[in-house]
Amino acid sequence: MTSVGRHARHLALGLLLAGGLFAAEAGAQTAFSTLDRSTEAQIRFSASEQGKPILAGSEVTFTGQGFQPGQKVKLLYGTTPLSDEALTADGEGQIEGRLTIPEEAAFGTYPIIVVAEEPYYATVADLKVSPEVPLSGQDDFAVDEATGIARGLYQSAYSAGNDALFVTSSIGRPPVRESEIVKLDPETFEVLARISPAAVPGADDAGEGDTGGPSVFAVYGIALDDAKDTLWVTNTRQDTVAVYQQSDLSLVKQFDPGTVTHARDVRIDSGAGRAYVSATGTPEVVVFDTETLEPVTTIEIKALGRGQQFSAASLSLDPEAKRLYVASLSTDEVAVIDTETNTVEKVFPVPGARSAIGVSHDPETGRIFVAAQGSDNLVVLDGDSGAVIADTSVGAGALNVAFDPVNRLAYVSNRGAGTIAVTDPDGNIVANLGPAPLANHVALGKDGTVYAVDNSSGPGGEDSDTILRIRPQE
Repeated sequence: MTSVGRHARHLALGLLLAGGLFAAEAGAQTAFSTLDRSTEAQIRFSASEQGKPILAGSEVTFTGQGFQPGQKVKLLYGTTPLSDEALTADGEGQIEGRLTIPEEAAFGTYPIIVVAEEPYYATVADLKVSPEVPLSGQDDFAVDEATGIARGLYQSAYSAGNDALFVTSSIGRPPVRESEIVKLDPETFEVLARISPAAVPGADDAGEGDTGGPSVFAVYGIALDDAKDTLWVTNTRQDTVAVYQQSDLSLVKQFDPGTVTHARDVRIDSGAGRAYVSATGTPEVVVFDTETLEPVTTIEIKALGRGQQFSAASLSLDPEAKRLYVASLSTDEVAVIDTETNTVEKVFPVPGARSAIGVSHDPETGRIFVAAQGSDNLVVLDGDSGAVIADTSVGAGALNVAFDPVNRLAYVSNRGAGTIAVTDPDGNIVANLGPAPLANHVALGKDGTVYAVDNSSGPGGEDSDTILRIRPQE
């Protein structure tokens, strides 16, 4: 369970800052006076160990900015202050400090009230305590690892027609200069071919700390069309997509920048000759004809809540049932699209999810699996009614999910926890595999094989990015 309302009492008396809790200071400012109308102050929490999730019993650091120099700032959980005295913003309007999460704290996202005085300002900062799911079931799975393939691995896809594994990689933020598509032998991980995307025409190649070289059409999402021996990739930074030949990775078509806003995921229905691309940050899925290589329509998804906007993230396609499943990052919903008519059939809320991003489905039962990075859980929905079948804590930063219909298992990549959680169709954890540092994506291979990629996106060297091949033991 992730609801803060059910667990607030566990944290209220346990957060410690600089040695203890305190009673409210005397001489507080007069009510309804000196209101600050212009501040945009904010506070962020992070684990003391960089890159790690905040867990029960761990130390947390926080930093704040945007306050007025000398302004007094208090942090409270409910009405309980979390320090023995107010913090004072420095000359640049910044504050910093540490606190310790109690050992018995329940996981979930806690609203911490930030109050600044003279002039008065208040806001709420989220402090997320993640579940710690221990490793388990390691002996029930054969896990093989390959390193040194590329830095910044993002997604992978397996071609049954060519018996080949394809991975995308991109490093850093724009201008991105290092990006590749790599074709691998799925058994030996031998590199069969690799190619860097073309340079972006007219791109500004100058930047702070620039090491030189052209800005390229960096590749992220990937899907395969075995019928046409092509692969499609998303160029998220340039708001577009591209098509390459599977055989030698030669470019077939680079679509113009702006074709798909923040293109994230792509899925191919080879039989229908259609490619579906999610436009993250918008309520749209853009549909392409895989024969003519032209966009044919845009499917708009309306959120359930008034005044809210659906944000298309991950996609899952069932070509036999003619259904496309779309997770919404902004509204914690999942849409079901009829691909024969390109119309939205259903939109389900995903209770218990926060920042829902990954989606998969069980073609046998129609169940929908949603991974939520903000609430660290996997929610299983009935595909007909939208009823919650399971809400399972799988680990910090649940990012993507893939359901294997052969062994009837769901695999969840937990980027913050560095694990791959494995559940049955009812959401019960049967294994938690690792370490899988910065686990980014999971994809189906041949006969129940699953491939997972770890993404460093940083300067750690190629060995910090790994590809895992996971197979259940007989």
